[in-house]
Amino acid sequence: MDREDWQDLPLGQETSYESRYNPDLLHPIPRHVSRAHLGLMEGELPFCGHDEWWGFELSWLNPRGVPQVAVGRFTFPATSPHMVESKSFKLYLNSLNQTEFGSLDEVRDTLASDLRAAAGAEVGVTLFDVESDELAVQAPRGFCLDRLDIETHRYEPDAALLRLDCDDGEAEGRLVEETLYSHLLRSNCPVTGQPDWGTVFIHYQGPALDREALLAYVISFREHQDFHEHCVERMFCDLMGLADFKALTVCARYTRRGGLDINPLRSRKAVAELAGRLARQ
Repeated sequence: MDREDWQDLPLGQETSYESRYNPDLLHPIPRHVSRAHLGLMEGELPFCGHDEWWGFELSWLNPRGVPQVAVGRFTFPATSPHMVESKSFKLYLNSLNQTEFGSLDEVRDTLASDLRAAAGAEVGVTLFDVESDELAVQAPRGFCLDRLDIETHRYEPDAALLRLDCDDGEAEGRLVEETLYSHLLRSNCPVTGQPDWGTVFIHYQGPALDREALLAYVISFREHQDFHEHCVERMFCDLMGLADFKALTVCARYTRRGGLDINPLRSRKAVAELAGRLARQ
C-alpha cells in the first residue's frame, strides 16, 4: 500500500454506502505505474484492446419513485490513462439506488459521462433488461488445457516457463493458428490479498506453443498480486517475448465480486471477443 497510485483506495477500508448520486466516489488509478514494471511506455504500447466490465447490481428510481433494475456493460479502452478501482465503482453504482432518473437514456448518459471523466477516455455503456437474451452464458471455444497431465510447483509468474513446441533441431517448429484456454487462472488483489478467479483465453497465429508449458505458466499466477488488467498485460508481453506471433490475443474473464466482473482483452490488432459470458460469471 505504499504505491502513490494506491493511496486512499476504498479497497481494504471501512466505507459507508451512499444511496444518493455521487460521482466523486469513483477512484481512478493511473495505468502507467504498473505498465512501467513491464517496460511499457505510454504512447508505445504493443497492444490494443479494452476492459469489459459487467455490473449486476444497478438500480435507480423512476420519476414515480418505483425502483428500476438493469445489467450494465462498460467498455474501457486499454489506451485510457486511468482505470477505475473496482470497489469505488461498486460504491458509485450504489449511489444511484435512491436517485430519480427520467429515462433509461438519462441513466446511460450519466454513467458514460462520469466514467469518461474518471478514465480520461470515452467509455462504452450498454444497459440490458435483466431478462435479455444478451445475458445468456456461452460455452468456451478452443482447446482446454486443464486436462493435460503436468506437474508444477511454481506460483509466481515466470516467463521462463513458456516454451515453443519444437522438434529437435527446429528453431520455432510448426506454424499454427489456434485458441487455447484454461479455467485455472487465479490471481490476487494487490491491496486486500483476496483471490480473483478467472478463465484465460489465448488466440495466436505463429509458431506452436508447448501446451503443457503454457498451462504451468497460467497456474504460476496463483499467488501473484496484481489487478486483473495488469495480469493480462503481463501474459501478453511474456508471450510476445517468446516469439514474434503474427497474431496474438489474450483475454481473461474473471468471476464477479460485489456485483462486478472485469474482463480485460489485449491484442496485437483489434479483434472481436474471444469468448462471451461463461457459466462461472
